[in-house]
Amino acid sequence: MIEVKDIHKSFGEAHILKGITTTFEKGKTNLVIGQSGSGKTVFLKCLLGLFSPEVGDIVYDDKVYANLSGDEQRDLRQEMGMVFQGSALFDSLTVAGNVQFPLEMFTKQSKSEMQDRVDTVLKRVNLIDAHHKFPSEISGGMQKRVAIARAIVMNPKYLFCDEPNSGLDPKTAILIDNLIKEITEEYHIVTIINTHDMNSVMQIGEKILFLKNGLKEWEGTKHEIFKTDNEAVTGFVYSSDLFKKVRQMYIEERN
Repeated sequence: MIEVKDIHKSFGEAHILKGITTTFEKGKTNLVIGQSGSGKTVFLKCLLGLFSPEVGDIVYDDKVYANLSGDEQRDLRQEMGMVFQGSALFDSLTVAGNVQFPLEMFTKQSKSEMQDRVDTVLKRVNLIDAHHKFPSEISGGMQKRVAIARAIVMNPKYLFCDEPNSGLDPKTAILIDNLIKEITEEYHIVTIINTHDMNSVMQIGEKILFLKNGLKEWEGTKHEIFKTDNEAVTGFVYSSDLFKKVRQMYIEERN
């Protein structure tokens, strides 16, 4: 579990995060949504340990990050997996080389042990025959699956995803959503996803945190979001006619 306790983060006179308190549980897909400038990216970087809040605490399974030594913080960061918005693969490395990279950097495993682990995670993301291909030789959806494989290769306790569906077609985006959800449940990890994709919210949003102007405006599940009267949430979620119709259908079914 990750517990966020009243965190504040500023840059100069710009107060970006303004007292956010929430929890993220293991085995669930936790989605962070909000308009551009709402504080989502800064919030994610605080959770990753890249930014330090001036006020408040972030607690990882009873470990207060700010109270850890430098070595302990580095050890904790090695328990975090990250899927970047643009996949962030190394063009000069093969698929297998990209996935193996964290093992080479942070472990003392033998070459055969690393290869076995790479084989395991590539099989898990359905990329059995892509080991020797380069990123430029595979599709965007396959690149995203490579990024997920790299993120889980070290058996992380915490998985962070920044706009994992960015640039993908709707069908591929659904496949990536389902893959992230399956891995979250199988590995029983804490998964936090920054997203603008409302299809992801409706598909895998077991917990949704909505930020606005650096504040926690609302939180709940994908089912509860249909019932909220919070105007900021409804204005963001139902900005398209499609989701207005979906909400109306949901309300009618419940009545």
